[in-house]
Amino acid sequence: MNSGNFSDMLINIYNVISVMSGTSLDGIDILYAKFQFTDKWNYHIYKFETVKYPEFWVELLKHLTQYSSFELRDIDNSYSKYLANQIKDFIDRNEIKDIDFISSHGHTALHKPDEGYTYQIGNQQILSDTLGKKVICDFRIQDVKLGGQGAPLVPIGDKLLFNEYKYCINLGGFSNISFESNDQRVAFDICPVNIVLNHYANQLNLEYDAGGDVAKSGTVFTPLLEHLNELQFYNLETPKSLGLEWVEAFIFPMINKFKLEVRDILRTFVEHIVLQVSKYLNEGKALITGGGVYNNFLINRLEEFSKAEIIIPDVTIIECKEALVFGLLGVLKDRNEVNCLKSVTGAKTNHSSGRILTPKINS
Repeated sequence: MNSGNFSDMLINIYNVISVMSGTSLDGIDILYAKFQFTDKWNYHIYKFETVKYPEFWVELLKHLTQYSSFELRDIDNSYSKYLANQIKDFIDRNEIKDIDFISSHGHTALHKPDEGYTYQIGNQQILSDTLGKKVICDFRIQDVKLGGQGAPLVPIGDKLLFNEYKYCINLGGFSNISFESNDQRVAFDICPVNIVLNHYANQLNLEYDAGGDVAKSGTVFTPLLEHLNELQFYNLETPKSLGLEWVEAFIFPMINKFKLEVRDILRTFVEHIVLQVSKYLNEGKALITGGGVYNNFLINRLEEFSKAEIIIPDVTIIECKEALVFGLLGVLKDRNEVNCLKSVTGAKTNHSSGRILTPKINS
């Protein structure tokens, strides 16, 4: 603390509530963790839970791309209130007192960075006012304004918290990968995962295909698999990212025109996921997290195809790695340090992304 450097003058311990909602609609991940900087960043997880969405919110969030901008603003306000109440309940139930700030990803409503926009709901001022705390949120918008994809954002956390692995892969609504190449972090979305698998499992009145058992009972339909693998996105140069709009425009219509049984759709799409993900995995350790880890059939197929050593961490990291990293993004923003890498998103420059909300004092 005596060297006079700006970094030495910063607080190096942060207690943060971080919040994440992904496209697979598993629920709201809420995490309470400590981040500490010594010679590198370390973390300790105090509390974590996933708050399941009631059916009302599941149906609403599934169809966000279909609403007008006016309707989306109303949904944004309602969702921000809902999110604030869920966070407050988490804090109260766990009797959490020491909080430096809330770091919130929100929920992706629209994501078309190539057209210059992205929209996360759940980042309104009411979040800070309800909680009476500083809130750091809306991490994507600035990156898109700087010409980036606004995604993926987790790779900075892979670099700073999980650098003992050659590859970090998340199998959530979409699969994405992060790794070092030529002394810089590279990351991109690979393909859809649970956003498609869950959609078709829902047609069997299942929330998801537990363990991949339905997919395992099906048969690969080669014509569909070939069409999926030939999608233009897979030949694009990085950086690149995916959104629900792309799935609705290209994936669902392609699958539906074949009029297959659901089990065959699931079996074929698992094969598609495995083929797309495994082609990026050479020798080395690959950390796999996200809800797709629980699809045993998918993981077994990935192990068969991949050259990498597949590492499945403990359940807490499987479930909360993304929420944990968004906590770190908030810490870095609070310190005005880089939390968004141009090598990942394609933005013009590395930058410290996000908005800071502070509670308004009632007059």
